[in-house]
Amino acid sequence: MMAKRIVCFLCLFALIFSCSCSSDKEKRQIKSSQKELLSLLNTDMTEESRFTVLYQIANNYVAENRHDELVLFLTDYVEKNPDDKFNPYWLLMVAYSYMERGALPIAEYYFDRILNNYDDLIVKGSSIHYTCLKNLVKITKSSDGKIAFYTQLISRFPDDVSLTELYARLAVEYEAQGDWEQTMKYYSLFRYQNDATTIQIPDIPNVYTRACQITDFNASAKNWSFETLNELETAVKNAIRSKNFRLLDSYKSKVNFFAMSWQQDANDVNTQKNFSMTSVMSSMVRCSNSVDDSSNPSEAFLRTWGWPQNVSVWYFYFRKINFPLDPDVHGRWEWAGIYFGEKL
Repeated sequence: MMAKRIVCFLCLFALIFSCSCSSDKEKRQIKSSQKELLSLLNTDMTEESRFTVLYQIANNYVAENRHDELVLFLTDYVEKNPDDKFNPYWLLMVAYSYMERGALPIAEYYFDRILNNYDDLIVKGSSIHYTCLKNLVKITKSSDGKIAFYTQLISRFPDDVSLTELYARLAVEYEAQGDWEQTMKYYSLFRYQNDATTIQIPDIPNVYTRACQITDFNASAKNWSFETLNELETAVKNAIRSKNFRLLDSYKSKVNFFAMSWQQDANDVNTQKNFSMTSVMSSMVRCSNSVDDSSNPSEAFLRTWGWPQNVSVWYFYFRKINFPLDPDVHGRWEWAGIYFGEKL
């Protein structure tokens, strides 16, 4: 997960946006305070003093749940005072105001505006750009946007984030876009991080397994595939009928091959990926004349039976290879695994 960091001024935001005015006396006090503070803005003062006054004005607006007035006041101030070095901070308050009210697209606009139009600002030891990026990766729906924000977090704040997690997130985004070269790059970077095997990313389950599968496949010879399903099916059936289990072994995928029950998770470590057909040879093995009716244009199942095991029925699983990075193998067929038992 991204490294969590105590952000003092965000704690202040949380306090502000959770406040509510509960009594007439408090309302009168806030109204009086607001009038005095607004008059102070017309006097000469240091930048730090002006910051304190503006912050308290904003606090008063939020205490009375006057968010629209808060936004109007701060955006008007920023427009009229373009040289105020704290303008990114005021716009950040605007973004949080919209986010608190569920107006995420508008909040996204302001976070993005800060990043693109203002130099970074350190307030109470924390970077405003870092805060914007952390919020943008949560809000944005755009894959391109997520990639840009993850990349900035890595390049600009490597000590404040989990590089392992962000490499994984970039790999997933690039894979969704079909950019296989970048996908391979970031899965490789992720895979060889020290904590890659233990990191838990809730919305990307089994990412380490996926990284290993795709990078191992890329590095392999890929010489076990067949041009068509019919060619693969015919070769496998002939090997079974001739009892040539060594030849049958040669048809298996050399990476990511599995052998498991229908109930097992493909990511289970006990899926016997090094399973050898020669270790279970039997003259009693038979196979169906054609693939199962549940087969489709990208997957097929061949029922076999007579194996000398507790479960004698096995389904061979064939699939079309989806790997555009290598046009020579993309779209060909491979024998990818075995399911033990009758189909569920």
